[in-house]
Amino acid sequence: MKEPILVTGGTGFLGAYVIRILLSKGYSVRALRRKNSPMDLLAGQEGQVEWVEADITDIVALEDSMQGVKRVMHCAAMVSFHPRDVRRMMQVNVEGTANLINLSLEMGVERFIHVSSIAAIGRTKERPRLDETCKWVQSGGNSQYAISKYLGEQEAWRGHAEGLPVAIVNPAIILGSGFWEQGSAKFFKQINDGLKFSPVGRSGFVDVRDVARFMTLLLESDISGERYILNAENILYRDFFKMVAQSIHAKTPPIPVTPFLAEVAWRVEWLKEKLLGKDPLVTKETARSSVSTFYYDNAKSCSVFDFKYRPLEQTIRETGAQFLQAKKKGLEPLVLGL
Repeated sequence: MKEPILVTGGTGFLGAYVIRILLSKGYSVRALRRKNSPMDLLAGQEGQVEWVEADITDIVALEDSMQGVKRVMHCAAMVSFHPRDVRRMMQVNVEGTANLINLSLEMGVERFIHVSSIAAIGRTKERPRLDETCKWVQSGGNSQYAISKYLGEQEAWRGHAEGLPVAIVNPAIILGSGFWEQGSAKFFKQINDGLKFSPVGRSGFVDVRDVARFMTLLLESDISGERYILNAENILYRDFFKMVAQSIHAKTPPIPVTPFLAEVAWRVEWLKEKLLGKDPLVTKETARSSVSTFYYDNAKSCSVFDFKYRPLEQTIRETGAQFLQAKKKGLEPLVLGL
């Protein structure tokens, strides 16, 4: 029997696509899931995976799940921009990664692919253009999520320094069909529901299938000690929102959110949460991020494997078509074809 490839975060957005690609290539997959994790994104595939109920912060359960594993795809992470989630996010993104690294070193893992984020590059207003050589800079522009991903990436680099073959990917905003109430897919639902506001910032975007494909190519290579920004295109949020609106036959959000309006918005939402107990639509971190402008250089990722990204317009068009399909069935979770 083939040695299984361990995938953390297997029922999540990126993890589900990673598993689908691995299965399509004939690999044996073992994946971690929590007890109540929804399996929707692996419909039709779930029976082909060896599932283990474990949390990466539970070292005992994690150790059992890694028996016989020589290759790891670490996709599990917590994404939040709310202050109440900081402690748990640090546990998952930092301590959980440290657990995986330590056990991988102990068990002789031969390949470790770590999913970081462009947030871990270290963004400052003085450095709007970023590539893999940029060093982390402490600044007020770094969210707690960014800090957690940076610290998690440092655990991966520690593992590499101690002899673990590690390669790291830093994806931009990952796009694609999934759970329509979560992550980037939520943009499609919000615009469908009549979102009025469009921030004036800029960021990078990448197809979830391209991230999963690049990770698999890294897994199959002997590349170690390298990190890669994965980004198909840098685009203004207003242009991104316009493309999303067109893909689902909705109105483009008409009101530009300037830095001033962003500052007003998060304060209003903060007050509503305190008075009414409602989760904020925006937080201080998301508001400030949405009006920031950064450019992410993908030249390094394009230079290996002769890698080519799907056009952003194609990703949005295909995701929009699936959103319209999902609307007819109560917004059922869907996945894009590989």
